[in-house]
Amino acid sequence: MTNKTFLQRRRLIKGTAALGTVSFMGLPALAQAPDPWARAKEIAGVFAKPLPFPKRDFPVTAYGGKPCKVHKVAGYPTIRAKGQVTTPVPGSHDSHPALRAAIAAAHKAGGGRVLVPAGDWYLKGPIVLLSNVHVHLAKGAHVYFSASPADYARDCPEAQTVDCGANGKLVLSRWQGNDCFNFAPLVYARGQKNIAITGEDWTSILDGQAGVPYEDGSGPGWWSMNQKGAEKGALHQGVDNPANPPLATVAPHLDAATLARIVGDRPNARADEKYLPALSEAGVPVEKRIFGLGHYLRPCLVEFMDCENVLMQGYQAVNAPFWIHHPVKCRNVHFSKVRMESIGPNSDGFDPESCDTVLVDGCWFNTGDDCIAIKAGKNADVGYGPTRNVVIQNSVMNSGHGGITLGSEMSAGIEHVYAQNIDVRNAHYATDPINTVVRLKTNMNRGGYLRHFYVRDLKLPNGVRLKPGFYTPIPGGPVPAKTVPTGGGAVITFDCDYTPSFDLVRSRPPEVSDVHISGIRVTNVDTPEGSFGCYQAFVVLGPVATSYNGPADRPVLPVRNVTISDCDFGNAVKADAPWFVHNAQGVTLRNVTIGGKRYNEKLSG
Repeated sequence: MTNKTFLQRRRLIKGTAALGTVSFMGLPALAQAPDPWARAKEIAGVFAKPLPFPKRDFPVTAYGGKPCKVHKVAGYPTIRAKGQVTTPVPGSHDSHPALRAAIAAAHKAGGGRVLVPAGDWYLKGPIVLLSNVHVHLAKGAHVYFSASPADYARDCPEAQTVDCGANGKLVLSRWQGNDCFNFAPLVYARGQKNIAITGEDWTSILDGQAGVPYEDGSGPGWWSMNQKGAEKGALHQGVDNPANPPLATVAPHLDAATLARIVGDRPNARADEKYLPALSEAGVPVEKRIFGLGHYLRPCLVEFMDCENVLMQGYQAVNAPFWIHHPVKCRNVHFSKVRMESIGPNSDGFDPESCDTVLVDGCWFNTGDDCIAIKAGKNADVGYGPTRNVVIQNSVMNSGHGGITLGSEMSAGIEHVYAQNIDVRNAHYATDPINTVVRLKTNMNRGGYLRHFYVRDLKLPNGVRLKPGFYTPIPGGPVPAKTVPTGGGAVITFDCDYTPSFDLVRSRPPEVSDVHISGIRVTNVDTPEGSFGCYQAFVVLGPVATSYNGPADRPVLPVRNVTISDCDFGNAVKADAPWFVHNAQGVTLRNVTIGGKRYNEKLSG
């Protein structure tokens, strides 16, 4: 598929998504059933049959692949701690050409399984899947992706790379909800059907080597592109990058007032993480949003764009440069029995974006950011449509900012999400606790809608973070600073004014309704101050009208139709105010216990 065809398809989806009954795959767009969990069962049923692949193998060893030797070097096992990390010895055999050749041969033959045998394997480039190809890591197969950004900015025809000059040969990607051309993700596919990457068990490892120093010695590694891992004085994604020209240069069609509204006078407006959203606001076409070499937008470990019938199953993913798994505009995505161990900046575990029909089942999350974060575009980049029909079940969550998160990039909308039978183990509660478990994040820039979100049967044997992470409002609003723990401390968090000052254009009020949560069981942990399960049981911070700066005719609607039932939140540190509600109507508590007291009432704020 050409870049032009893909972008034309994206614009078509943008036009049809407004109809509200579009289905990208076989699941019908049903009216809401009396029992919403019937729909969840139907979504899961789509994946009852395994994907069909021809029963023929293409071992990488038949195409020149050879195992490598590994050794220990100084690096970062987590973003917070320096230590010894394992990496291939210098001069290791590069099995990337062999893997590419095996995938190409399997695809040409009409499909099959590309087998990576047991052993350590070094790849100086991405794994790019093609239609009807299943890449399988045998028991004990450990794939090390090179710690060199240049290896993900070079020609790879099957990835449909585009020559972007000094920035490298880049792929179409999406970074924090905005479209761009950037480094290839370490596992990538675009416009393919019937693809799989699997492992035999959790000894089958995809290793992004994000904590390993760059192989050319130029820096401490992928994680240093984030401000949390950057060396003092070094460029990173959060400081002005001289490679980014002033916005007026790339968007000459904008008048001075519009430019000022997008850029303002804030510092570091040309930092990559701010510049890309500004390009979206300014209407700069995707073809001109060029990053890659000389920039600091890290690639995902696994990213699939515009694919159908996708399986990720049975392996362990470690040390991802950025988000660990990121399917974008995909249909029929099955994410099963995958273990994630990546305590790095932005190491979300699984982020389906603008996808239709997704099943997460039997996974293990130990992540440096949200375990799961459902996305749907940011700013004006809504052309891939909403995310809908997602089931999350039978999984374990050990660490992360949020457990089941929706947003913050959700401009095209999220609907029909079901989460059940989750063990939020919070195993590292004493040193690295989960901030919040059920989490919604949006604001007046990201807007979008969230509706028909259902959660049931969550166990929290070690509570959540007990120290509050307070909301920082724009000055002059109705909610005082340092009073509401939207950033951590509540079991359930609706944050409809998430980091409002990051976005200067705030003209898209979000709409949140029809959220139903039941069966949460929180167990207290002992501290010197007492036994607690949370700082507050729940926070419902609806849209904050004073953060809005768009046209006066746009309504700022309250959060509506929320039920919390049959839950026990344990003891709240803030026992005198066990919840917070702002700009919400019809928040109904049924058989809710906090600190041993039972509540049955309707809240508004």
